[in-house]
Amino acid sequence: MPHVIAEYSANLEDRLDIGALIADLHQVVAASGVADLAAIRTRAARREHFRVGDGAPANGFVHITMRLRVGRSQEILNALGQSLLDAADRRLQDVHATHPVALTVEMHEIDQLTFRRNSLRERTDSAA
Repeated sequence: MPHVIAEYSANLEDRLDIGALIADLHQVVAASGVADLAAIRTRAARREHFRVGDGAPANGFVHITMRLRVGRSQEILNALGQSLLDAADRRLQDVHATHPVALTVEMHEIDQLTFRRNSLRERTDSAA
């Protein structure tokens, strides 16, 4: 049940293809093999109110949070985090040229009790 949440400052929306960023991040997780495709959820959250660094209006941010269940090695988590950072950095390449952007990736292992039902998995299993 990996969740990838990309928060971004509203001032980047006209400069960054958010849909493409989400697709890139989703592909990174899918290619990593840490979970079945049906279990991966990737989404973005625009942050209207923000302040970055010295508060200059051009300053922006993209903060990616990856949440996944415990059980992967530190090496796998490190590689996945770096791959997410690299994918986002590539997507932001043109933005970096004109706007200062703080880009971060934060990895969280979910070790609390969770309850879920995933009908995507049911559909995928029955189609096979």
